[in-house]
This record gives sequence, C-alpha cells and structure tokens, in this order.
Amino acid sequence: MTPLRNDIYQRIVTAKVYIDDNYQEPIDLELISQQAFLSRFHFHRLFTRIYRHTPHQYLTRKRLEKAKDLLAENKPVTEVCNEVGFESIGSFSVLFKKEIGFAPQYYRNMAWLKKQEQLAQPKKAIPHCFIESFRLDTGC
Repeated sequence: MTPLRNDIYQRIVTAKVYIDDNYQEPIDLELISQQAFLSRFHFHRLFTRIYRHTPHQYLTRKRLEKAKDLLAENKPVTEVCNEVGFESIGSFSVLFKKEIGFAPQYYRNMAWLKKQEQLAQPKKAIPHCFIESFRLDTGC
C-alpha cells in the first residue's frame, strides 16, 4: 500500500471536519467528496482507508453519538431525530436500537434515571478509589 501525500490527507481531514460540523444536514457522498476536491469513488476509498469506516458509517456514528447526548438531556425522541439529521423517526429508532442496543425512549429514560440517582446519591457517581484517596467518606 503506497503512502498518501500530505495534501491528500489534508483534503480527507477537511471533508471529515465538514461532516463533524454539518452532520445534522442532509449530506451525501457527492457533497462530502466535493469538500476534498476528489471524485466520490476515490474519496470513498481513501476515507475508508484512513478512518476504517466508510463516510456514511462515520456520519451515522456521529449522528448517533450526538443523539445519545441529546437524549441524556431528556429531549423528546422526535426532536432529537430531527436535530441530528435523520429523515424519519422510524429509521432513527430502528438504527438507534440496532447500534446502541436500546430503543431511544428507553435510553432517554435510563439516562434521566441515572442523572436523578447521581443527584440524590452523589457518592455513587464517584469512583471508590477517588473517595478513599481523598478520604471523602469520613465526616460527610
């Protein structure tokens, strides 16, 4: 495998940053490859070689990670779906459950419960070794 020139790396990184900044928008391979000034086939091949994921897989993961953050803030599932760039609640829910292991509503409820538990019992959210090293369990 031949090494890539620095300018090619820079162009691929520019396209990745474009995805990071615009994940909530309708993005397709043609649009992303234009950011790198490469044909979509060549771009797809290079992006996959560098990041070990196709551009579509990377975009989907980016959207799902942001969705997890928004659901943890107790936002409605429909709002989260729209905010991260999915076109339908059905496809979002199916994909979220497939990739994360839980339905979005269940994930949202569990994140909310975890947050409430941490507020009620803050020591449970702190690693035991940290509590012991700073002697936080005495006199509190």
